[in-house]
Amino acid sequence: MSINLTLFAQAAAFALFIWFTVKFIWPPLLRAIETRQKVIADGLAAAEQGKKSLEESRLQADDAVRAARDRAAEIVAQAEQRSSQMIEEAKSAAKDEGAKEKAAVKAEIEQEVQRAREQLRAQVAALAVAGAEKILRREIDAKAHAALLEGIKQQL
Repeated sequence: MSINLTLFAQAAAFALFIWFTVKFIWPPLLRAIETRQKVIADGLAAAEQGKKSLEESRLQADDAVRAARDRAAEIVAQAEQRSSQMIEEAKSAAKDEGAKEKAAVKAEIEQEVQRAREQLRAQVAALAVAGAEKILRREIDAKAHAALLEGIKQQL
């Protein structure tokens, strides 16, 4: 194997090819690779941040649901307490109304008793007058005896 001019020409052509590749082809390729690496790294960072954000959102949603459940339980407890209070108020109002009606009925009964007594007195007085008239069968001074009968009526 002899070293001749073709070998040097091939080596020079290869060196020229390497220089041309390093000078003009390699830098855009490196920039494209670096840009792609940066895009991939940014995407991974964004995915990681999105994962953290999702976890935070999930925790916030759980807290919101928990708070809503607590608030709902509080509202239900207040509603139950208010319904109990309303029932007690209704019972109290019904008792008061019953007592008022009972008092009114008692007063009405008392009035009826008084009327019945008055009627009974009047009837007894009329019977007494009728009895006395039948017994006496003679003329009676009505004015003189009216006062007497009124006194008897008051005693009854």
